[in-house]
Amino acid sequence: MCDPGGQYAFPPHVRWSIAQEDAGGYLAAADFIHEQGFDVVSLQHEFGIYGGEAGDYILGLIAALRIPLVTTLHTVLDRPSDAQRKVTMALLAASARVVVMAQKGRSILIDIYGADPQKILVIPHGIPDMPLIIPQQAKEKLGFSGHRIILTFGLISPNKGIETMIEAMPAVLAAAPDTVYVVMGATHPTLLREAGEAYRESLIALVHKLGLDGHVVFLNRFVDRPELLQHIAMCDVYVTPYLVETQMTSGTLAYSHGLGRPVVSTPYWHALELLTDGSGALVPFGDTAALGAVVADLLTDEASRLAMGRRAYVASRTMTWRNTALRYREAFRSVCRKPVPVLPAMPLDHFAAMCDSTGLLQHAVYDIPDRSHGYCIDDNARALLLCGRISSGDQVDVFKAMRPRFAGFIQHGWNPVEGRFRNFMSYDRRWLEDVGSEDSHGRTLWALGACMAQKQDPQLAQWASALFEQALIPVKAFTSPRAWAFALLGLSFYCSARPNNHEARRLQLALGGRLHARLLACESEDWVWFEDRLTYDNARLCEALILTGKSCGSRELVEDGLRSLRWLLKHQTAPEGHFRPVGSQGFLLVSREAPLCFDQQPVEACATIAACLAASFIDPAPVWHVEAHKAFAWFTGANDLGLPLVDITTGSCCDGLHPDRANENKGAESLLSYLLSLSDMRQFERDLPWPVTIRLPDARPFPLRQAG
Repeated sequence: MCDPGGQYAFPPHVRWSIAQEDAGGYLAAADFIHEQGFDVVSLQHEFGIYGGEAGDYILGLIAALRIPLVTTLHTVLDRPSDAQRKVTMALLAASARVVVMAQKGRSILIDIYGADPQKILVIPHGIPDMPLIIPQQAKEKLGFSGHRIILTFGLISPNKGIETMIEAMPAVLAAAPDTVYVVMGATHPTLLREAGEAYRESLIALVHKLGLDGHVVFLNRFVDRPELLQHIAMCDVYVTPYLVETQMTSGTLAYSHGLGRPVVSTPYWHALELLTDGSGALVPFGDTAALGAVVADLLTDEASRLAMGRRAYVASRTMTWRNTALRYREAFRSVCRKPVPVLPAMPLDHFAAMCDSTGLLQHAVYDIPDRSHGYCIDDNARALLLCGRISSGDQVDVFKAMRPRFAGFIQHGWNPVEGRFRNFMSYDRRWLEDVGSEDSHGRTLWALGACMAQKQDPQLAQWASALFEQALIPVKAFTSPRAWAFALLGLSFYCSARPNNHEARRLQLALGGRLHARLLACESEDWVWFEDRLTYDNARLCEALILTGKSCGSRELVEDGLRSLRWLLKHQTAPEGHFRPVGSQGFLLVSREAPLCFDQQPVEACATIAACLAASFIDPAPVWHVEAHKAFAWFTGANDLGLPLVDITTGSCCDGLHPDRANENKGAESLLSYLLSLSDMRQFERDLPWPVTIRLPDARPFPLRQAG
């Protein structure tokens, strides 16, 4: 949009512009949209942007559209003029979806405008995803070292109530004499055209009158994102002393809250909705004394100030721009009239090539099965898991035919004399050991537990149940945390199907308790993990705790799983934002050093996606879907080298990512990691728009203190 007299140097991705007061330009824009073949229009609506009475020129554009419209209302008026009501009603009628940024906006649209509740989405204002930091470093960089800083930023206009904070400064200085109030931002362009700098000059005059020179600083300029974030980072308290309640959305409030700054605000609609959970403080409109007292208390009580900032930071994690983008994407996808491809198909060419009459071969040379390494129960258990995931589509018959083969391999792998599963088998069908690893035993239990959930094949479920119960006995003596986790994943299925088996339930709590104890023993402020290093299949530990807590009704175990998963996701994210799993070269690092980046293994992406799916069963925040997509995108090229690891036409997957290339061998573990990831992502897509929150019971059937 080009307002009268405005001169704009638009960046190259801006393909079209409209002169605000040119009614014909809006129709020309609609023609351009259709010529380009777009799927959906996103209209960001604010009164004052568009020409005509109350901006009604925009109605010409939307009336001409032949594709779906999604409208975001930045302002929702509870007492509109006739012209404003007309425009809002037209937007509601024309839009397939209407987005507001607060529940209050949704209520007003329904109660005052009679809007259809089904088409209204609440997507909070986005925030940068930045770490929580203390202000000192930013203060030193910006020249405010040695001062306590109050900040207000944004376009300056009289409704911001800045004079209220200036009038409160004497009371603040009496308690904290080193305080500086920084007012950052240019004058609102509309106000500047109509009245020049009269409002800013009145604020400066007020500063002189109250003798506050040196304690109130005006930064009269637009700032880019990095500079803005630095100024927010340096402030000790952020204030938004708006004068009226009818402020539906404040981007400045959202940003400051999201960066973990303690906020003091008047109770306009957005602030009232955001801060009543204790992550900010509210004061009455125009109450200088109350404003000064609350700000002074925070500046002089460091513990309360830091605690409020931490609460704000934690409360705002679901509102990062990445999550905002995800929710908009789903809104757009839901109204598109032509199908939007989301996930690739599940081709089984390579899967079939890696199988023979015995089972699934372990390794491949390039994509040619390598018989010299034979088979392992690990991979055949994973293959049996995959077979149980597919219940529809062209692949059902293939997996149904293959399932007995993998089940037979597992049955043959059971060594009743040792009471354990064997793992490795040569190509000539000779077992190479009497007892396999604890991890391979745990993975096999997981597959058996999942088979019990196959209601369409009761005989398979009966076989799996009997073998599961025999194989569960030695797990009590296992010492591997991952073996515990794999067994717990199997137990989550078993205990659901056999809720009256109290021995299994006790073992479930015992293994969950062991992981809980390991986490408490190793956890510190900056290390939220079960061991002193990150190794392989890491996210399975988080997944196991989440699902065990859900199964047993233990909030403590669920919180352990979610907390450790959030920490792991942070450590598996590259500075550029893409997924970066722990490299296998880093497994032998000295305790708690930063893990090495390579070699990256597909099993880590698979485990991360599964853990995020488990988290989404408990927590409806879109972050889990975002993180799962990020991990899945690692397969398709969103990784450190920008190289795709999968061939989506055959389903084959490279065995890893080296510092300079992809591993061109395509073995069973990598193949199954990709196919299992794809099946989990399909479940995510089926569960959208957002998973339903599962509320855990307060009572725990078995207390954690019984855990061994």
